[in-house]
Amino acid sequence: MHYSSFLIKYTEIAIKGKNRYLFEDALVSRIRQVLKRVDGDFAVTKNQGRIYVDVEGDYDFDETVAALQCVFGITGICPVVKTEDEGFEKLAKDVIRYLEEAYPSLDQTFKVNARRARKNYPMNSMELNMELGGVILDRFENMKVDVHHPQIMLTVEIREHIFIYSHVIPGPGGMPVGTNGKAMLLLSGGIDSPVAGYMISKRGVKLDAVYFHAPPYTSERAKQKVVDLAKQIAKYAGTIYLHVVNFTDIQLYIYEKCPHDELTIIMRRYMMRIAEHIAKETECLGLVTGESIGQVASQTMQSLASTDEVCTMPVYRPLIGFDKQEIVAVSEKIDTYETSILPFEDCCTIFVAKHPVTKPNLKVIKRHEKHLEEQIDELFAKAIETKELIIIKDCE
Repeated sequence: MHYSSFLIKYTEIAIKGKNRYLFEDALVSRIRQVLKRVDGDFAVTKNQGRIYVDVEGDYDFDETVAALQCVFGITGICPVVKTEDEGFEKLAKDVIRYLEEAYPSLDQTFKVNARRARKNYPMNSMELNMELGGVILDRFENMKVDVHHPQIMLTVEIREHIFIYSHVIPGPGGMPVGTNGKAMLLLSGGIDSPVAGYMISKRGVKLDAVYFHAPPYTSERAKQKVVDLAKQIAKYAGTIYLHVVNFTDIQLYIYEKCPHDELTIIMRRYMMRIAEHIAKETECLGLVTGESIGQVASQTMQSLASTDEVCTMPVYRPLIGFDKQEIVAVSEKIDTYETSILPFEDCCTIFVAKHPVTKPNLKVIKRHEKHLEEQIDELFAKAIETKELIIIKDCE
């Protein structure tokens, strides 16, 4: 069946009161952006609390739906048949034709759900339900009405045009990207941080990202792996500015001057310092990490408190209560898992101690960081000055 229109459903946006139009406009803008990935002439419009996607000519249905399923804020994608109001007899014929084309076997239970938004239509919603139901029963002898758990929920909306649909393809939910500020994602080549970026973006947060590169201990392939992960997140989150920071000199200096069981914590503290510095320069409102309590030594409550201590802006951890399998499940859903498990080391894994401290004492950590005072400011400034910016566009 050829559909020339889609009705876009949303839920959370609908309760935004006087600011609702801002969220709707953001959603419309994002839909237009993602549809640039698909060949076709699409028109996205907003009308009477509904968002419609109309398409002229040929297009790929599956690619279009896949693109729309990357738009946060959408809860349902309904392929619709749009028809003109030419009287009830014409509507009845259109409904019968729709059912015949949409379903290969018409021996299922159904319910008609008519909605009359245009009040000058001569029949009200209840009358439409009854009359259309009768037409369907007369035409298809094997179909039966079930008002509680129908196999086919046939919706007919009477508006400026008449819309007929019965399929609701799930969307990702959440809030339109950009409606809740911007944050800096600490993106590594692992499984967790791309999922964290996806999860925070789902709440309407625009993302920038920072990756800590450590050549020659990490290869260009490791860097490309992170770029590929950023591209996958950008399908959902929109264009991402990826800041690549050369962290080698700072890591080596910490390795030389500090106790090895504290390497991970102290390195992590400097990553957070650098990430926050870049975040402030780019007007981000917080940092985002993929940490989950207790997953590794640097993610115990004490370790997280130690890394947070260097930050003045909020640190958001959307995976904080997830176990590994839950994180993996999301990474598989958003197609980052296979890239994340590619065997290219990131800068964290190179300098991991055999027996890292799991309950760091903040006073002790600060005392040992004083061993770095001779050169750390210079190395910090150099890392910021030499960082590379890679722009990851969401429609590439």
